[in-house]
Amino acid sequence: MADAENHLIQQLPKTVRQRFLDLCEPFDLVLSAELSERDKTLSHAYFPREGFISLVIDVDSHPPLEVGMVGREAMLGSELILGLAKTPWRALVQGAGHSWRIPPEALRQASDDMPELRRLLQNTLLVRLHQQALASACERFHMIGPRLARWLLMSQDRAESDSFHVTQEFMALMLGVRRVGVTEAASEFQQNGLIEYHRGELTVLDRAALEAQACSCYESDKQLYTELMNGNKAH
Repeated sequence: MADAENHLIQQLPKTVRQRFLDLCEPFDLVLSAELSERDKTLSHAYFPREGFISLVIDVDSHPPLEVGMVGREAMLGSELILGLAKTPWRALVQGAGHSWRIPPEALRQASDDMPELRRLLQNTLLVRLHQQALASACERFHMIGPRLARWLLMSQDRAESDSFHVTQEFMALMLGVRRVGVTEAASEFQQNGLIEYHRGELTVLDRAALEAQACSCYESDKQLYTELMNGNKAH
């Protein structure tokens, strides 16, 4: 049996896991690819095995703002089990990698047929709703530096590496701020030995110090995931 690598799929009992994987197909996550458009229904649900996806919302003429991040700890498209809901955000591949994907109809049928899968999908949908609410509050109340530290830690967690590719322009896009603000914060982190950044390649040098700089939302986000996903595990 193929190694699912996605943490949600790995939580399924072995027989259920194989039944579900038989319904899925491998899909490459290409850097900067757009997996969904605003106000359109997702064509598939995605379960990253490596790489990660940003959920970006556009409001009028304001800069786009990231309101969520999906790596192999979660999935993109949990709301599909509720019906043909249109998404208010765009899903952009931020870290290249591989995933499983499944059409909406097949996902809903699998959810009906496999109670263990249904519980996981419901839990991950609840996690994302909580995390997006937290992200909105973070954007409103926290300064750029702590928010950038949080975002870098979240990216490192999902890249599962000390080094990953990201441009200052993309960091500004994800935080919904002007590039100059990100440049100043990133330069301070680099001068203090927390990160190394050169031509789009970023390396976290001192994770403990970066965690100390991050706003409280980073730990709150992880705690939410642990509590909500472990509260009703599939058996």
